[in-house]
Formats: sequence, structure tokens, C-alpha cells
Amino acid sequence: MDVSWDDLRLFLDVARLGGLSAARATTGLSAATLGRRVTALERQIGETLFIRAQTGFTLTGAGEALLKRAEDVEAAMRAVTHWRDGAIGARVVRVSAGGWTTDFLSRHIEELWSPDDGFRVEFVTAYDKVDIGRRAADIGIRSSAPTEPNLAGRKMTPVAYALYCAPRLVAGVRDGLFVGVTGPAAATASARWLQAHHGDRIVVSGNDAHSVRELVAAGTGSPSCRALSAMPIRACRASGVPLPTLPRTNGWSSITRSATARRSGRSPTVSFA
Repeated sequence: MDVSWDDLRLFLDVARLGGLSAARATTGLSAATLGRRVTALERQIGETLFIRAQTGFTLTGAGEALLKRAEDVEAAMRAVTHWRDGAIGARVVRVSAGGWTTDFLSRHIEELWSPDDGFRVEFVTAYDKVDIGRRAADIGIRSSAPTEPNLAGRKMTPVAYALYCAPRLVAGVRDGLFVGVTGPAAATASARWLQAHHGDRIVVSGNDAHSVRELVAAGTGSPSCRALSAMPIRACRASGVPLPTLPRTNGWSSITRSATARRSGRSPTVSFA
């Protein structure tokens, strides 16, 4: 017997909201009706989907597996609805970049995309090169020109690097300490520079742009990062001129040559002024 989309939609609401009572507002059904529908879905699938407790519903292993599949169905149904209603197109343009660059692009999304473009944008944060040729991303923002023969590249604005700190010299900043970067982001030029020049004074580290930025805002220390990002939060500013020992780099946008050849109308490109 086929599982109905209506049942999957109810399952998604209960799973995301953590219980029957919370799902009443989004489904318009009573808790008793929701309970019966969830139980019927479990019988149909042959698996227990939730661990029931007075504090709410928690997904079982089978429930987690169904959640991923139900979300795929939801995305497909939403795309069909958008197509039918003439809303934002079902096409998704994936833009891959590192954490700081993704942060910058996110803050300037209105310069890159509008609802009239007929496609949606998905940012894929990655520090390693993603396979654009195999559509892991449609556009890649890199610090070097593409070398793959099937990719076309465009040179963008040169990018400088600087140290940043909280305006008030408190905590680690006052003592000349630094915030480091771990994980995949540690392979970036700015992270390597900081490790080489001030590795012995790194006291706290984060593995993504958000955590590093918040640590700096709290006055924990200073990181080195692209001046492009400019850390636009309540408590960060550049603590000096661009680092002379860390040369400026050119950003490059990369896209498949086949995609370049079939562009028509407004194309999903990325550029910096």
C-alpha cells in the first residue's frame, strides 16, 4: 500500500514540533486525531516511529530514516507547487565557498539574487574544492584559478587580510592573545599565517566562521581573516592595516563551460565590485 503525502505531512509536523499538542496549530487537527493518524502510519510501515513520553515525542531510528525521506518528498511537492503557481522556479543554483566568503555573500544576497530570477540559491560552505563538474555545486568561489579543463573562471576583486578585534581591549585582546581556527578551515591562508606567526598565543579556537566571530566579539582575542568579510557585528573592527606578510589574493568564480555556453536571459553569476 502506498504511503499518502497527507500522512507524511502530518508525520513531519509531529516530528519537527516534538509532539501532538504542538502540531495541532499547524495541522488544524486534534491531538487525538493526530495520534490515530501517526499510529496508523506506523502500522502501515511496520515500524515504531516515535518514542512517546509525557514530555513529547522523540524519533526512533526508523523515524529518523523516514524523516529524511519525507523531507525529500516535501521538497519535490513544493517544487511542483511552485511550478504550478508560477512562483520561484524549481531550479536551485548551488554556490560553493569558504565560511568567510559565504558569510559575505549571505549579507549581500540582494545584489546576487531576487525572487524574479526564476531560480533559488543554496550556499554550500566548503574549504576543499567541490566537484562542480558533477554538480556538487554550480558556481565555485575559490582563491585560485580553476585548473580543470571543463571549468571556466572569472577573476574577481583582490582580497586582503587583516587582524580583527573587539573595540574595547578586554580579556584576551588586552593581553595580546589570539582566536585560532580548527578543522577544514585551518587550511586557509589566513589560518596558516596566524598559526605560523602567533601559534603560541592562540588560546581559544573555533571550527567555523560564526564561532570565531563570536569569540572575537567577546574580546577573547584576535583572528586573521579576509578583509572582504569585515566582521559586521556589534563588536568587531579591523585592528590594523592589511597584513603585509600575507599577500592579497584574487578571488575566482568557476562554472562549467557547458553551463556558460547555454546561458540565456539573466544568468546566475557571482561577482564583486
